[in-house]
Amino acid sequence: MKRVLLVLSCAAVLGFQPAGAKPQSPAPQPAKHGGKIETRYDGFNYETVMRLRKMKINCDGFKDKFKDACVSIEVLLHCPGTQVSYVRHVTLQVVFENKDWVHFHAPDQRELSIVTDTETLRIGRMSPFSKDQAGTWDTKVEMLEAKIPYDVFKKMALAQSVEIQVGRDAVELRDKNIAALKDLNSRVIVSSSTTTSSN
Repeated sequence: MKRVLLVLSCAAVLGFQPAGAKPQSPAPQPAKHGGKIETRYDGFNYETVMRLRKMKINCDGFKDKFKDACVSIEVLLHCPGTQVSYVRHVTLQVVFENKDWVHFHAPDQRELSIVTDTETLRIGRMSPFSKDQAGTWDTKVEMLEAKIPYDVFKKMALAQSVEIQVGRDAVELRDKNIAALKDLNSRVIVSSSTTTSSN
């Protein structure tokens, strides 16, 4: 009788294991979007920067314009200090390249708007920037950047469709671009205190 009870109790223990005792599923694989994301600490500005390196959107130019132009984006999340749970602001850079020459946007044609699904977010005027040394000039590349709130970036990362408008020109992000933004956003660590305070 004792042996029967022992067998039954072992069977019950094996059959009703808690969820934590079951084999874990393999860790999720990184998203396959082709973008390169890096994190580094900037000691000069006392901030941690998570960056989606320059990622091509398309080489069809803007809608119905500049068919041989390539448009790319680069996105930087600026986190004060050495933490990655609070983003102070986001830098969005839009790069226009052409094999011969590029149509530069006049100052009054640099207004940035972002359309996420059905919402249009008007950000403000973009500024030119250059990674080259001072005094160099490249007529084939135009680089514009804008500082945007983290909430706007989150809307971009969580949207099904995203369109970037600069002046009268517009370009729609591809699925892989949105997947890269989503991947970048997933690297911001949400603390439990933030989650409970929002509930």
